[in-house]
Amino acid sequence: MPERFRPLLAATSDLAERFSGAGRSLYVVGGSVRDALFPAGACDDPDYDLTTEARPDEIERLVRGWADDVWTQGARFGTIGCRRGGHRFEITTHRAEVYVPESRQPEVTFGDDIEVDLSRRDFTINALALRLPDMELVDPFDGLGDLASGRLRTPLDPQISFGDDPLRMLRAARFVARFSLKPDPALESAMETMHDRLSIVSKERIRDELDKIVMVDVPSEALWIIVRTGLAAEFLPELPGLALEQDPIHRHKDVLAHTLAVVDKTSKDRLLRLAALFHDVGKPRTRAITDGGVSFHHHEVVGARMTRTRMEALRYPSDEVDTVVRLVELHLRFHTYRLGWTDRAVRRYVRDAGDLLGPLNELTRCDCTTRNVGKARALAHRMDELEARISELGQQEELDRLRPDLGGHQVMEILGQGPGPVVGRALGFLMELRLDEGPLGEEEAAARLREWWAGQQ
Repeated sequence: MPERFRPLLAATSDLAERFSGAGRSLYVVGGSVRDALFPAGACDDPDYDLTTEARPDEIERLVRGWADDVWTQGARFGTIGCRRGGHRFEITTHRAEVYVPESRQPEVTFGDDIEVDLSRRDFTINALALRLPDMELVDPFDGLGDLASGRLRTPLDPQISFGDDPLRMLRAARFVARFSLKPDPALESAMETMHDRLSIVSKERIRDELDKIVMVDVPSEALWIIVRTGLAAEFLPELPGLALEQDPIHRHKDVLAHTLAVVDKTSKDRLLRLAALFHDVGKPRTRAITDGGVSFHHHEVVGARMTRTRMEALRYPSDEVDTVVRLVELHLRFHTYRLGWTDRAVRRYVRDAGDLLGPLNELTRCDCTTRNVGKARALAHRMDELEARISELGQQEELDRLRPDLGGHQVMEILGQGPGPVVGRALGFLMELRLDEGPLGEEEAAARLREWWAGQQ
């Protein structure tokens, strides 16, 4: 037995004995088998997918007493989940799963044949099974050959496979990028003709798949596919909308190519990569062509609004929406300081970025995709200068905790005012002083506050 299969066998041997003792077969299927055969594309995942001819109620009986925890929420789809030690197992009855036209819920039929079950899997590289405990490989659709040759195919006609679950079209794009595969011509053709079927898939499932796409090593390989096949137009129309020339006179690269290059450059932080994906979506709506070229004034503001609308439509949590929108809104802030980084400019930049300072700086760096070496070097130097100034000033002034020199209660005592809008305006005045001049100390701040209040009268 190959050494790479030993962890898999160690995790499943006890479970296999329970099924064998009950006269039932048990197979490890899908990603666990694929990743053992193709470790270059594997991810660190302690979960195992298994399949058997046993029905859900029997599966539940067999794992009770063996597993630490058992859950049955997926029983109507044939799946019983459980956990033992550090591993999670999902055990599913052999099935044929199809989508009813215009329905978002699969219709499940249970079966007794492992090969029929494998035929309903998404891709041949996932239609692999290892029979337990003898570790016999079941590969009726040459998934092993497709892994070796770098090809992505579906076990059945792709029209059937994508009809069973249209989300598989998005998964196809991700698998091409993750495993460096080439899509079979019939598979890509089916994506082009069936992309509108994605409309029956829930927004949550599409969102989760998009998150997985942006987290592969080179997301652009998947994103180009979803654009050219028409899939992006079904759930992220802003993306193909970026395929316009920035400057039709000088023929600078289009915004889509630039955007995908920025996504690739960012580190593997999901929200940062989403911000990179959305950072220029406002450009098509703000593009203006003049004799001097092309401009995109305030595209960051327009883009932030568009980002919020799209992420909310995809059912992203509100805190994640706020993070990505803020990064899109601020991604040009660095470029507004062209005359050097004064203390005042640094304080305002840090205050506006808040907890997103690190991701914002990275997005700004990655936003430079020019081939002009001199221009790229100059931008990198300016960013180095900014980060050095932030560090230097931060040691002096605790920039990560910017606040007025006086608190609300002190303001009320000095002004003889109770809680209300006057105190809010006073704190705003003091915060502006703090940003412009740095720490003043309580005595000086109180004197300035009294002077300000006298002017208000």
